[in-house]
Amino acid sequence: MRGIEQIPWLYDATLALAERTGLKRWRQWLCAGVEGRVLDLGCGTGRNLPLLPPGSVGADPALDSLRRARRRAPGARLVQARAEALPFRAAAFDTVVSGLVFCSVDNPGAGLREVRRVLRPGGTVRMLEHVRSERPWRARIQDLVQPAWTRLAGGCRPNRDTERTVEAAGFAIDRATRRAQGNLRRFAARIAPSAVPVAGAPSAR
Repeated sequence: MRGIEQIPWLYDATLALAERTGLKRWRQWLCAGVEGRVLDLGCGTGRNLPLLPPGSVGADPALDSLRRARRRAPGARLVQARAEALPFRAAAFDTVVSGLVFCSVDNPGAGLREVRRVLRPGGTVRMLEHVRSERPWRARIQDLVQPAWTRLAGGCRPNRDTERTVEAAGFAIDRATRRAQGNLRRFAARIAPSAVPVAGAPSAR
C-alpha cells in the first residue's frame, strides 16, 4: 500500500492545510535568501520551487510527485534521484534546500554526506524538519507510533533526532538561524571546518 507521501494529491492537500495553520511562514523562511545554484532536495510535488530562483534544480525519488512538480514549476529542472545517491558532480550547488525530507530518507547519514559532496566550499544547507520531541514522554509516544505511522505516511519517521544527525555528518548549524516550535526545527548549516572531505562521485549536471 502506498503511503500519504506517495499519493501526490493527498500529500498536497495535507500540506496545504498545514500551511494555513502556520507552516507557510516556515517554508517562506526556508526559501528566502538562497543564493547561487540551488538544489531543492526531496522537492516532492514542487511546493518550494516557485519560491526559489529561476533555474533551480528539484530532486525527488517519486516520479508521480515530479510530474505534479512539473505543473507547479514548468521552468525548473527536475531529476528523479534519492538523497543517498545524487547524480550531480561534487561542489555543484551553492545552496541545498530541504523541507520535511530527512524524516523519510532511508539512510539520513548517507543522504547528508551526499549533500556535503554536492555543496561547494562555503555553501549552505537550509533545512526545515519535524524532529524527535525534547520531552521524554512525547518522545516515547513517537517511538510507539513510529512503525504504524511510517507505513501510513509512506516512510516518515517522527522520532528522528535530525539536528544531531546533521552535525554528525560534518555540518555546523548556524545557531543564529535556528528556530524551534514544538517538534518543528529550521536552521541553516555549513560544512564544519573539521569535516573530512567526501569523495567525489557521479556526475549528471
